[in-house]
Amino acid sequence: MNEVQLGLKENWKQFWLLVFINALVGGMIGLERTLLPEIAKKEFHLTSASIILSFIIVFGLFKAFTNYFTGALANRFGRKRLLVFGWLIGIPVPFLLMYANNWNWIIVANILLGINQGLTWSSTVVMKIDLVGEKERGFAMGLNEFAGYGMLGLVAFTTSSIANNYGLRPYPFVIGIGFVILGTLLSWFFVKDTSAHVNKEAQLNSSTPLLKNVFQETTWLNKNLGSVTQAGLINNLNDAMIWGILPVLLAQRGFGIAQIGIITAVYPAVWGLGQLITGKLADIYCKKDLLFWGMLLQGIAIMLIIFSSSIAHYIAISVILGIGTAIVYPTFLASIAEDTNPQQRAKSLGVFRFWRDLGYVIGALLTGVFTDLFSIEFSIAFIGVLTILSSVVIIYRMYCKPQVKRIFKNAKGLLQNQDGNVVRV
Repeated sequence: MNEVQLGLKENWKQFWLLVFINALVGGMIGLERTLLPEIAKKEFHLTSASIILSFIIVFGLFKAFTNYFTGALANRFGRKRLLVFGWLIGIPVPFLLMYANNWNWIIVANILLGINQGLTWSSTVVMKIDLVGEKERGFAMGLNEFAGYGMLGLVAFTTSSIANNYGLRPYPFVIGIGFVILGTLLSWFFVKDTSAHVNKEAQLNSSTPLLKNVFQETTWLNKNLGSVTQAGLINNLNDAMIWGILPVLLAQRGFGIAQIGIITAVYPAVWGLGQLITGKLADIYCKKDLLFWGMLLQGIAIMLIIFSSSIAHYIAISVILGIGTAIVYPTFLASIAEDTNPQQRAKSLGVFRFWRDLGYVIGALLTGVFTDLFSIEFSIAFIGVLTILSSVVIIYRMYCKPQVKRIFKNAKGLLQNQDGNVVRV
C-alpha cells in the first residue's frame, strides 16, 4: 500500500475528480437560479414576495443544518459515504422541478436540494482540504468554488435560454437528470475517502491548538473564526436577496427573461472564474485584508442596484458583486482551515457553513418582509448597509496570523516571512 502524501500534485487524480463533481453540485443550484421566481408568478400566480422567497428559506434552512451534521459526522462515517448519500437524496429534485403541479412540491424539491447541497458541497470542500495539506488550501478552495459557482452561472444562463425558446418547464430542468446520475456514479465508484490524509496531517502539524468548544468558538468567541462566520452569514444573506428579488426587480423594470438570465448569470460566472485567482491570493496575503475588501465591494455593488436602469449598469454591478464574492469565498474556507486543528477541521467547517447558509434563510425572510411592507428598493438598501457593516467588523476584529510569502530569488527553497527574515525550507 502506498504511503499517504499531502499535496495537490501528489493527489491530483482525486483532487480533479472532486473538482468536477463539485461542478455538478453547483449545476444543481443553477437549475433554478433564474427561473423559480418567474415560475412562482406565471404558473402558480403567487404575488407575495415572502411566499415567492419561501423556496430559498427552506433551501437555506435544510442546507444549513445538513452542513452542520456533515461536519460533525464526517470523521465518524467518512467523507465519501456522506458524499454518495447526498447525491442519492438529490435524484428526485429535477423531476419535481419539471412536473410539480403546485408550489408545495417546489418546496419539497428545495428541501431535498438543501440536503443534497449540504452533504455534497461540504464533503468535497473537506476532502480537498484534506488532500492538499497546509500550503495550498486557498488555491484548492478557489478551484473548488470556481467549479461550483462557475457551473452555477453557466447553467443559470443555459436554463434561461432554454426557457426563452421552449417555456419555463419542463425542458430547462432536463439537464439536472444528467447531473444527479453522473454525480452519483462518480462518487460511488471512483472517489476515495480521505480520512488517512487527515491523520497524516495531524501527525505533521500539531501547532494549532484544539478548540475547547468548536461550535461556540467558530460561531463568535474566537476573533478570527467568529469574524469569518459573521461575514459568511452576511454574504449568503445578500446572495439570497440577489437570487430571489433581483429577477423580480428586473422584470418590473421591463427586462425580458433572456436579459434577466444574462444579468443573473454574470454574477456567479465572475464569482466562479475569479476564484481561480483569489484562491491563490488567500495563500499569500493576509486573509483579514482580502475579506474586508471583498465584503466592502459587495456592499457598494448592492447599493448601486437601486440607482441603475440599463442592462449595461446591471451587468457592471454583477461583475463588481462577483469580484467581491470571489475574493471572500475561498478565503472564508482557507481561514477556517488555518485556525483549526486538522482533527477538528471538518466540524469547524460544518459550523461555519451552518451559519453561512442560515444567511439564506435570514436574507430571504428580511427581503420578503421588507419588500411586502415597504419596497424592493428598501430591502436592497438595508442589505447593502448590512454588508458594509460586516466589512467593518472584519477590519476591527480580525488579526493577521504570521504567514510565509514565497520569493523567487533562487531555486534553493528560500522563503521570506512578514518580518523580512529569510528562512530555508
